[in-house]
Amino acid sequence: MDEYFDQTLNNYFDQAIQNRFDQAMNPLEPKKKKRVHIERKREEGHQRLWDDYFREDATYPQIFRRRFRMNKPLFMRIVERLSTEVPYFEQRRNGHRRLGLSAIQKCTTAIRMMAYGSAAEAFDEYLRLAESTAMLCLEKFVEGIVHLFRDEYLRRPTPEDLQRLLDIGEIRGFLGMIGSIDCTLNDINILDRSPVFDDILQGVAPKEKYFINGRQYRMAYYLTDGIYPKWATFVKSISMPQDPKASLFATYQEVVRKDVERAFGVLQARFAIVKNPALMLDKVKNGNIMRACIILHNMIVEDERDGYTQYDEATFAQVESNRTSEVDFTYSTDIPSNLRNMMSDTITIQNEVCDKKIHDRLQADLVEHI
Repeated sequence: MDEYFDQTLNNYFDQAIQNRFDQAMNPLEPKKKKRVHIERKREEGHQRLWDDYFREDATYPQIFRRRFRMNKPLFMRIVERLSTEVPYFEQRRNGHRRLGLSAIQKCTTAIRMMAYGSAAEAFDEYLRLAESTAMLCLEKFVEGIVHLFRDEYLRRPTPEDLQRLLDIGEIRGFLGMIGSIDCTLNDINILDRSPVFDDILQGVAPKEKYFINGRQYRMAYYLTDGIYPKWATFVKSISMPQDPKASLFATYQEVVRKDVERAFGVLQARFAIVKNPALMLDKVKNGNIMRACIILHNMIVEDERDGYTQYDEATFAQVESNRTSEVDFTYSTDIPSNLRNMMSDTITIQNEVCDKKIHDRLQADLVEHI
């Protein structure tokens, strides 16, 4: 009996040890979860969207712009370009000859995510597409917007554009001004690596000239706050003005400088995705989202400009007759220039851009002018 018991116990331990050894040598692969298929009836989602916003007797025609952030003709123009030039937005049939999501469904999903900053799954019930599909719609949409419209709506300013900016600056009392810069848009910590002044340093920027108090200047400037350095291309306010002239200049400078903050505020109000936490962790994709928001904003401004422009065309005609800020339209960047080829000339221009004396003299002349 004892021998039988010992033999049974030994066999049990041997089998247990063998089982543990086998498990260690051949670990069980985790069971893959079976993908759950949800029949979302995407055709019904497209028809509902069409009836609500795009049919002649649509349900919500009066609030289309508020929900799509643009007028219907502009939105349909974007949909048309994407559906004909970007393969992802072409409506195709699958292996069962069933139509996929329409271009309007995909573009609406992306626009709503950008406009409201909503999560990708927020539109599943209405537009009938999964969270992963919504994220892909956003990614492909911003890529398509940047690819198709960047050259027209995110281009560098032309000499004509610069002249118009100079005219506006002159109307507002700041001769030679072409805009404002705020540290939230152009981080002061990386200013030395910013491409803002690359064209000037490389000798390919259009040439400007203007006179203040009888003194000539040849570089346009931006209005900035006090955190920026004293460069010839920046005009800062006066933190503690000591006389009425300096106080008036500080007031004017701070009022005009708010333009860039207002512009960014409009962009955030129009596209909440700009101010909300990022939906993607990829730097390139987030960059495309930001560029697409700016491009769409410019397209909307162009489409609606006649309704709220601040300046009368006649005003520019009056300025042209006695303007003191001018762009040299005869200058061509195609002409070989030593500024592009000679390192010494580049250093000279850089020193001039960063010249504190020019900054102080320009600020003093503007104080007297205003």
